[in-house]
Amino acid sequence: MTVQEYTTEQLATQPIGYWSGATMRHVVGGIRAELAVEHLTQPHWWTLNQVAGAPGAWGRARLTDQLAPFDDQDTDFEAVYGDLIARGWLTERSGTFVLTEAGEAGRLRAKARLTAVNERVHQGITPREYAAALNVLRRMIDNLGGDSDLPRTTPRADR
Repeated sequence: MTVQEYTTEQLATQPIGYWSGATMRHVVGGIRAELAVEHLTQPHWWTLNQVAGAPGAWGRARLTDQLAPFDDQDTDFEAVYGDLIARGWLTERSGTFVLTEAGEAGRLRAKARLTAVNERVHQGITPREYAAALNVLRRMIDNLGGDSDLPRTTPRADR
């Protein structure tokens, strides 16, 4: 697929709110569609990744505090944890979560799907171009008084 070329003058007048919103809807939509194949939501995915990255380190309250800032759907994290436990993907030992073999297998299947989404998103974009785009967005956030620093921990789609 070839992207239509426009002049700098044409592009410079485009509304960033529209383009950043359209990008978010397409990227997050692609992520959510692939997770749905595994009957997962993003909060399920985030939970699996955080627990896999630090087995036995995440209790309910601490994990909810970690994930809530990334959530845009008012997720009931207790329901997510309950669903993963009911599936046999997550267990709770001494107040902390641990993935089961089935949970790790599901996480790896979802990871493969999301890696493919990430590859499609980055197709035809160099790492330098990607970094430049993020820096422009970060500058806009900073210009409006927001926090433009990188998150300390992100429930990344490709982890």
